[in-house]
Amino acid sequence: MATKTVIPFGPQHPVLPEPVHLDLVLDDETVVEAVPQIGFIHRGLESLVDKRDYKRFVYVAERICGICSFGHSLGYSELVESLMGFQAPERAQYLRAIFHELSRIHSHVLWLGLAADAFGFESLFMHSWRLRERILDVFEACTGGRVILNFCEPGGIVRDVEATELDGIVDMLATWRGEYGQIANTFLNDSSVRSRLCGVGHLSREEVIEYGCVGPMARASGYANDIRLAGIGGYGHLAEFAPVTSDEGDCYARCKVRVEEVLQSVDIITELAGKIPEGPVFEDIKGKPADGAEAITRVEQPRGEAFYYAKGNGTMNLERFRVRTPTTTNIPGMAMALRGCDLADVPNIIMTIDPCISCTER
Repeated sequence: MATKTVIPFGPQHPVLPEPVHLDLVLDDETVVEAVPQIGFIHRGLESLVDKRDYKRFVYVAERICGICSFGHSLGYSELVESLMGFQAPERAQYLRAIFHELSRIHSHVLWLGLAADAFGFESLFMHSWRLRERILDVFEACTGGRVILNFCEPGGIVRDVEATELDGIVDMLATWRGEYGQIANTFLNDSSVRSRLCGVGHLSREEVIEYGCVGPMARASGYANDIRLAGIGGYGHLAEFAPVTSDEGDCYARCKVRVEEVLQSVDIITELAGKIPEGPVFEDIKGKPADGAEAITRVEQPRGEAFYYAKGNGTMNLERFRVRTPTTTNIPGMAMALRGCDLADVPNIIMTIDPCISCTER
């Protein structure tokens, strides 16, 4: 009878940027089972909700994760607005969608670089992060921050973005898109990339639905699940929107979906910037959440659907705040994708779910 070996993988590993630990059960070099463990960076952010004013808690919410920071401030702001029966000004809704798509670009290009590093393509990693810096420059120019922006609050946006600034963003992205096309072509057509990603870590459409996968991980298996289709906020002003999908369901498909979503985000920003209305960008929310009042909202983060819940208690501090992040729901699918793979492919499969353990553990 063959002897199975259990080896630890992570939480500190030279390939992985996130502290995730796996117990890998191996039969020779083949993974028979992967048992994930999390909890290394739990910070108790949700429990702070009863110690912070509900309007100011947005600054805690956006620190759930640096890469997803704007998305978390957007999700929390829309959650509070729903709880209070409030609607942000229309111009603020446009700006929120524009900056959320800029955040998606920044997140996906960061991931593309890390994925390239995972399979040994060092120059592709450097070029990806070089292009990402251009997006962070936009954040810095408009908000003063490069990672934590403090730009979105319940009630709208804290600072208007002038027409000349929006025109500059659109012009920059037009040039940026051409440069990005070069690395996109490498990710999608280079033989060394294909050899490491094609046919590895396969999940069928039925499997991603069964295991609750979201975001690019689900869409790469043909499941067109995208909260932007609901037309919440600024996304309701798009002429048309169709999620980027693929049917292959392997690591290469997940890479391809993210590569093409970056180009789609550029198109969304260009469209919204061209039709944004004039008007205020912030209105103060008055009062306190009613005792027992509840609200939920969903945001399509770069990694997939994030679900937010809040409950009021009649004071300026909320009774409860809860977040279900996309990585939380993608980890079971990742564990299934690892079954039957070679040990050498484990880092690539983990990277293609784009794990965000800071979001998961909070």
